[in-house]
This record gives sequence, C-alpha cells and structure tokens, in this order.
Amino acid sequence: MLGGSHHDPHGVLGAHPGKGGVVVRALRPYAKAVTVLAKGLRAQLHDDGDGFFSGVLPWRTIPEYSLLVRYGATAEDSGAVAGDVDELEVQDPYRFLPTLGDLDLHLIGEGRHEELWQALGARPMVHEGVTGTRFTLWAPNAQGVRVCGDFNYWDGTVYPMRSLGSTGVWELFVPGVGEGALYKFDITRPDGSHTLRADPMARRTEVPPSTASIVTESHHVWHDEEWMARRGGVPVHEAPFSVYEIHLGSWRPGLTYRQLAVQLPAYVKDLGFTHVELMPVAEHPFGGSWGYQVTGFYAPTSRMGTPDDFRFLVDSLHRAGIGVIVDWVPAHFPKDEWALAQFDGRPLYEHSDPSRAEHPDWGTLEFDFGRTEVRNFLVANAVYWCEEFHIDGLRVDAVASMLYLDYSREAGEWAPNERGGRENLDAVAFLQEMNATVYRRCPGVVTIAEESTAWDGVTRATHHVGPGGFGGLGFGLKWNMGWMHDSLDYVSKEPVHRKYHHGEMTFSMVYAYSENYVLPISHDEVVHGKRSLVSKMPGDWWQQRANHRAYLGYMWAHPGKQLLFMGQEFAQGAEWSESHGPDWWLLDPSYEAEADHRGVRDLVRELNVVYGRTPALWQRDTVPEGFSWVEGDAGEDNVFAFLRFDAQGAPLLAVSNFSPVVRHQYRIGVPEGISGWTEAVNTDAGRYGGGDVFNLDTLKPEAVPAHGRPVSIQLTLPPLATLWLRPV
Repeated sequence: MLGGSHHDPHGVLGAHPGKGGVVVRALRPYAKAVTVLAKGLRAQLHDDGDGFFSGVLPWRTIPEYSLLVRYGATAEDSGAVAGDVDELEVQDPYRFLPTLGDLDLHLIGEGRHEELWQALGARPMVHEGVTGTRFTLWAPNAQGVRVCGDFNYWDGTVYPMRSLGSTGVWELFVPGVGEGALYKFDITRPDGSHTLRADPMARRTEVPPSTASIVTESHHVWHDEEWMARRGGVPVHEAPFSVYEIHLGSWRPGLTYRQLAVQLPAYVKDLGFTHVELMPVAEHPFGGSWGYQVTGFYAPTSRMGTPDDFRFLVDSLHRAGIGVIVDWVPAHFPKDEWALAQFDGRPLYEHSDPSRAEHPDWGTLEFDFGRTEVRNFLVANAVYWCEEFHIDGLRVDAVASMLYLDYSREAGEWAPNERGGRENLDAVAFLQEMNATVYRRCPGVVTIAEESTAWDGVTRATHHVGPGGFGGLGFGLKWNMGWMHDSLDYVSKEPVHRKYHHGEMTFSMVYAYSENYVLPISHDEVVHGKRSLVSKMPGDWWQQRANHRAYLGYMWAHPGKQLLFMGQEFAQGAEWSESHGPDWWLLDPSYEAEADHRGVRDLVRELNVVYGRTPALWQRDTVPEGFSWVEGDAGEDNVFAFLRFDAQGAPLLAVSNFSPVVRHQYRIGVPEGISGWTEAVNTDAGRYGGGDVFNLDTLKPEAVPAHGRPVSIQLTLPPLATLWLRPV
C-alpha cells in the first residue's frame, strides 16, 4: 500500500465486517489521530504506524460514517496554543461502491465506448449522497495508481485507486474534491518505479508550461439551436463552403476566447466566409508546434481561457452564421515524460514495435491503431469535439503518414502488412471507424482529410470497396494538394514562361471528380521560406497584387471548396509567424500603401459574396456535369476559360488572363440560348487596386462559331486578371 502497488485498496481500507463487529482501517500519513464519527458513535482508531489507523467497532452493519483526522495538537494537549489545532472531518473514499458500471467497463474493454469522456478522467459528481470527484484511468500495465493533487499536497499515498477487473481501468471517488482542483496520476510501473502523469482524458489543463490536469465541468448554456438544426439540411459538397483558416493564438495576439468571440465572427462574416478552420486547439506544450503535437486531446488549450470560454467562441461564431472546423491530430503525439509516451511503464498508446512507434519526421510517436482501446480513445475524441463543443468539421492532419507503413521510411525500416502491401491496415480500419461513427452520431458534421497521395477512395463511403480491395475511408472532403502545388508553381513563373507550364493549371480537371475536394492555400504554404501568397508572384508590386487577385478569382471559380489562410486575404508580404500573427498594420489608414492591401481584401469579400449567391460555383462541385472547358489550350495567350453550371443548368463563365497585356476582342465560345453576358467579378477593378479595364456593356452573343460552340462573344481581357460573367 505504501509503495503504491496495491491493486485493491478498498479491500483493505474502509469498513469491513469482521470478528466482533466492523473493522475500520484508514491510511492517513502524517496524521496524529483518526476518529470515526457515526450516529451515536465517536471512536478513535488505533495508530498502527506508517500512517495506518484501525479499530473494531461494535456495529452489526456498516452505517454512514466520516473520519475526523487530526494533524496538529488538540486544545487539551499540554502546551497547545491557538493555531496548533488542525482537525478535518472528511468522508472516507474507501466506503463507496465503484462509480463505473459493468456496461461502461464492457464497452471500454471492447473498445466501443463512444462517450469515453463520460467514463474516464475526472468528473465532479454526487455519489451515494456525497459530493466529490470520480477519478478513472486506463493503465493496464500499472502495478498501482494513486491520485495526487493540490488537495493532498501532491502526495498520492492517501489516495490509492482500485483496479476494476481485467479492463485496465483504475477508479477512486474522492469526496470533497471539486471543480478547479489540480491533479495528476502517480503510476507504479511494472518495474516498481513511479511516474507522475497528466490525465489523458483531462478536459481542462493548466496553462503551459505547467502540466497538471484540472477538474472541470461545463456550465455553458448554448444559444446556437437554429444553427445546429439547419446545418445538416444540405450536404456539404453541394453547399457553399468558403473557409478562413486561422491560428487562434496569433490571429490577434493576446486575445482570450471571449475577446475573440467579439472580433472574429464580425471579421469573418464581413468577409463572407462560410466557415473558419482553427489550427489545432487541443492542449499542446510547445507553442511553436502550432498545436500539431498534442498532449491534451480532450482539453482546449488553456492559453486563451477555459473550455467554457472556447464553447462561448464557437457559440458566437454559430450565431453569426459561421461554421467551425478544427484541425484534429490523431496521427502522432510527443514524447513528453508527463504525457502519453510509455504511459504506464510500457508502450500503451504507441505501437510496441519501435519501428512502428517512432515517427521518422517529427520526433514523435505514432498511435497503435491496432489496439482497440487506443482506437476507442481517438474515435471517442472525434465525437467529443463535435458533441461537447458543437464543432462542425474535423480536418484530419497528416492522413498520408497514417496510411502507409513505409511513410518516410527506407527499405529495411518497415515490414509489409499481412497482404504483403505497404498499407497500414490498422490505420485504414481506424479512419473508417472514426468517419462512420462521427457521421452516424453527429448530423451535419463534415470530416476533411489532409491526404497528399493518390490513395483511392478517401471520400468514398466505407462500405464501397474500390479496385484496390479497400472500402472507402469515409471522409466528406479531401484537400487537393495536387491542385495547390501545380497552380502555385504556375503562377510563380514569369508570364513569358507560363506557356511552358500551361498544363499544370489544367491537369487538375483530369482527376477533379475522383474525390470531393477542397482547394487549400493553407498555413503550410506561407511559412518556412515558401513566402506569402503575394510574394510568390513575379513582377513588380502592381503585378504581384494583380497576379494574386487573378489567382484568387481562378481559385474561387474552380471546382472544389475554398480555403485561404489568414493574412493572405489582404496580400500580406511577409511569411506568417506564430509569434506575432498577421501584419494588421498594413490595413492602417495611416500607412501609405494601405489601399493596396485593403483592395485585395475587398476583392476577397466580393468573391465570397458572389460565390455564395451563385449555385453554379458550388452546387455541382463533385460531378462532371458542373464544369465544361471553353478554352483550356491557350498556352500562348496564358488564358483559361471554363463554364460552371448549377443543378438547373444555369451557367457562369470564368475567364483568366495570366499575361500582363490587355487582350482586346478576345473571342470566347458560349452556350446558346442566352441573350447576353455581364461581368459579375473583375479582379482588375480599380477599387481592388487594378487598372479598371472593364467590359462595360452587356456582351451580346454572335453567330460566330468558337471553341466548338455555334455562338460566341468578344471580350476585353484585362492584364493579369480573372473575369466572372453571368447571363443577363
């Protein structure tokens, strides 16, 4: 017991029928005396030494009782003075039945507890009429587990936990401990050594670099009923979906969740984005990881407030009509000795095979997706964010690193799967289970894969088997990394060289309908020497901004959903840094070039507004009938032209001129039966910082064949610009 390796302290401590009455035993290190208090009885226990106290009380049955524990002198003691007396009346933790039922334990053992956070971790509750906190932990390799915290001076000796059968779960109800208490688990490893660990299921943590877990309960009252009721009405892939990606900690540095709840919804709504995507908000020890090395999978980072403060932010975004996506990182976790690594003395959350456990790129550990309890930990975590925080989407980071056994590994550093292939079958099964569970439990939620390979069926249903013999992974959307790399490579070239790279802009349509895609200009593309979006562009400052605007116009018209990282909406020239965030000073009216940056932001607003009002740009994103090339081979001209169609066949014409010259009387073939076309968006407008080259009048089709169509219009194409034209 004193060594912390007893698996059943309740079998020793507390009250038990015995010869001559009821035996009561208590473990209270440093106590001078322990007295049992019950109705009609006050009996001091015998001091057995080493903090143990016991006695046989004349009871036939075990009544409710409490313990009066004296640490200092009594008032009657010789020489006692005021302040020496230190007596506490406490409930005995070892007189209570387990707080977990057989169903919970069965589901945990099966790895099917979809509300795992309700069963494990620290939960304030009233148990058998007494207020306290239930502590539960999964640590199957431990010899013993004790709870320690600020309520017992971080000495866990007094609170050993009991093992609940073969599930590996340890449990203890501690009376008198409530919200705000700091705690950790003192685990006795198989070799007898001890390790002090934060709770893997902690729902609140200390502010880093402190690492204790905090007992918490939600008191937030949601006011987003209207949003939650209608968010699943239209499938995401058939709805407008324009995402503003941000790093919460640096968007406006120093703001709390509640302060962000005032500023962020107003800013995003003004710009017309339908969603925000938050880089990981789960607790992480190192800010420079941007949240991608998680230690508290169930706790929003405490850097900006409490979990309820984060709920308030989500609630505020919903009430502004803005969906919330969070980056979720189930691929790996850091090696911090107080967190998940070698949690109970042996590999537990990570794979037992070191070649499978170590992530070769990031100095982290990969989850053991083949272990049912680990899969349960992650699947329940996905559900937790959606149900407890009303999250509308999970963007799953680094999916490719999970899917392949040879990811970043050389020959000899990995072993084939049971089929002889390089696919990680455990990870495939996990992702399928996660997606199926989230979609079943959380209507309207979308899952999004950051997957950079040609894996077949990322957004295919899990029960539809593809040519490779695998069911789909079950995601709703997938980041189109190929489009992103190809298109950025094209626009980074000087216009005179772009004709040699024309196919990089058209190739995406070869595979555009193989998955349901998001077009991401994310944080990864504007850090680590890659330069900001506008700084990737060639030419002088005017040409850089013109290229930037033309590219955004092309992107918003291209099949697929849109994602833009913060700072790129106003053409920030510097790379992003988590230490200071976007360069908001560029939008200060006192800055002489403020109009240049404000113009780009005004264009982004206009793109979003017209996009949202134009079903042709989003309603048939995932089917070939929603797109038709008009001009895809004009490499010498650096021109691209295509049509988008809504479900009723109504078109929108997009034309991009990626050359720095005005092209007059440029003929474009158009569909028959339309009396005229007018500009809906022109990225060269002067209010955006362009040269104001317009097609002012309605463009009337002529019976002149062009691009395989019997009628056509003649356009003036502004330099380095994209036009959207709609039927009159």
